[in-house]
Amino acid sequence: VQLQASGGGLVQAGGSLRLSCAASGLTFYRYSWGWFRQAPGKEREFAAAIDWSGIRTDYADPVKGRFAISRDNAKNTVYLQMNSLKPEDTAVYYCAASRDFGGGYSHQYSYWGQGTLVTVSS
Repeated sequence: VQLQASGGGLVQAGGSLRLSCAASGLTFYRYSWGWFRQAPGKEREFAAAIDWSGIRTDYADPVKGRFAISRDNAKNTVYLQMNSLKPEDTAVYYCAASRDFGGGYSHQYSYWGQGTLVTVSS
């Protein structure tokens, strides 16, 4: 199983980025997906999750109303659209796959990508 996260970069506060996570080696549509992030010197934290159908989503409070998770089963890819970015959103972002809806519980996720760095300048 491989999860390839991409789309990170340097952006000014107030800007937008879209992260992608391309998956291979698993039956994509059967999995729920999550995005987690880890800021420098901090523990990894939950950002967003989406279930297998794409109907159920969940967001951490700090990103609600600014981030949107989506999936394209035809492309085996999950996305995280990030708008109105803030310096505190600076982190390495990881995508992860879970057979059940994992929500914010990282232990529910079986597979993890390598991460993509998002840096938001003030």
